[in-house]
Amino acid sequence: MRPSLSIQGKTAVITLNSPESANRLTVDDLASLQQHISEVNQNPSVIALIVKSTGKYFCSGFDITSLDESAKDKSLMFEDVVNALEDCRPITIVAIQGGVYGGATDLALACDFRVGSQAAEMFMPAAKLGIHFYQRGLMRYVSRLGVDTAKRLLLTAEKIEAPEMKEIGFLTQLVNPDDLDSSIAELVQQLTLMAPLAILGMKKHINRIASSTLNVEELNRDIALAQNSEDLQEGRTAWAEKRAPIFKGR
Repeated sequence: MRPSLSIQGKTAVITLNSPESANRLTVDDLASLQQHISEVNQNPSVIALIVKSTGKYFCSGFDITSLDESAKDKSLMFEDVVNALEDCRPITIVAIQGGVYGGATDLALACDFRVGSQAAEMFMPAAKLGIHFYQRGLMRYVSRLGVDTAKRLLLTAEKIEAPEMKEIGFLTQLVNPDDLDSSIAELVQQLTLMAPLAILGMKKHINRIASSTLNVEELNRDIALAQNSEDLQEGRTAWAEKRAPIFKGR
């Protein structure tokens, strides 16, 4: 079954639905993910996007057997989809309930928050398969994990488990398996209480700083937009009145 999308209020959820294949992503799955990300981007009410999956494993990367001779160029779709996930407008949270392998490790790194359970494990077997990883995937490994850790994971194909995934920064939060959903719900609630112009703008520019693609003019425009917003006035008033602000994204 292809990945599904549900939207409720400020939260969107993309679910990988192929547990029988460890949620390996086919060409058709990637096309669905592209469509879902585009739909979320076009919905201004969405502040948080959760990516999760069904079954024992989170995702085992790209299914090269889904390519036929007429679709070899579509092998680049995986990189395109992961880049689109990193660049998408909302704050992204990935729920890692089990194994995350191959290109799926980069899909997770493309998300802003990576919440994993104690059952999680990861490895990147590109070097074992003769695959040279693509540019932005290498950049994400280096910017999120550091040069030495990126070399260790990419060049040795070493498998590591949940505690070390948290230690090296692959996971931003490590929880018990039974607490995964509630921990993500708490994070989403916290994020959706923030001022949209500020939180979404900073997410975008932090990622660009990490990839050395910062556009200073656009950064300054977004700063000015937030500085002159109704939300800033609401934030100041709510602070003075000791109440929760009600932000409207304008």
